Amino acid sequence: MSWRTVVITSRCKLDLSMGYLEVRTEETKKIHLSEIHTLIVESTAVSLTAGLLCELANRKIKVIFCDERRNPQTELTPYNGTVDTPAKIRQQMRWTVSAKEQVWQRIVVEKIRNQQKLLIKTGNGACAERLGGYAEQVSYGDITNREGAAARLYFSGLFGGDFYRGGSDGLNAALNYGYTILLSCFNREIVAAGYITQLGIFHDNMFNAFNLGCDLMEPFRPLVDELVYALRPEQLEKEEKHKLIGLMNHQVLVDGNRHYLTTAIRLYTRSVLEALNQGDPSEIRFWTEPPNKKKLKTEAVTPTAQEEKPT
Repeated sequence: MSWRTVVITSRCKLDLSMGYLEVRTEETKKIHLSEIHTLIVESTAVSLTAGLLCELANRKIKVIFCDERRNPQTELTPYNGTVDTPAKIRQQMRWTVSAKEQVWQRIVVEKIRNQQKLLIKTGNGACAERLGGYAEQVSYGDITNREGAAARLYFSGLFGGDFYRGGSDGLNAALNYGYTILLSCFNREIVAAGYITQLGIFHDNMFNAFNLGCDLMEPFRPLVDELVYALRPEQLEKEEKHKLIGLMNHQVLVDGNRHYLTTAIRLYTRSVLEALNQGDPSEIRFWTEPPNKKKLKTEAVTPTAQEEKPT
């Protein structure tokens, strides 16, 4: 099973060699493609072969390309995730309004509860108690927008009353970077399951190619928030970015079993898709924290063809 996140941070050439990703600089390094879950190309001075890109797509390996400021800009997404992709897309187009509203209600409730847990962990009990009230008020489809109301209270409680979500400060930059990495993982699993990311269950922006990924990722956002809260970056630098990338190796529980976050995302995504197909939100398999959870890692990683390994 793939588990490595490989980050390319400097000028090099990437090639395919007998099933390996070959990284050519002054020396040559090789990583077998079967081990790679995500490839992040941070530097714009990297060249890649078409053969490598095709094989990465065939193996459902998520590839994220960054801009000149090393911020995620685009990703490689194959046309077909499975042999029956057309059938899955037709099924996706038949999801009923009732099924989507029930699933979205469950997702929003779980997101607010996870936000509430983080506020309790950070000593914001009063805000956490109010969030609990919001979670109980979420209706089918969240037509009263309890999610939005909870988010305003949550970010104020977590980062202070002066914090504005959407600003250009280091906190917002780190949150956006972490959410982008998280979203790319969801997009990978959606496509790998044979569905398309454009058709969401709540998000319906005609300019957003990842509406469904934005829907599914909501309960996982507090994991990014917790790490950003611990880092408190004044500016988003390379070190902070690598720490956020390393979050993908964080461990959580799904159905009582411990999994790396990338695997938990896969299990959860498949369960949500099944819940939508069956019209049964009880199918959804949410993540929980391990009882003996270790503190999130914030160590910097060494650049240049860096591999993020689980510990």
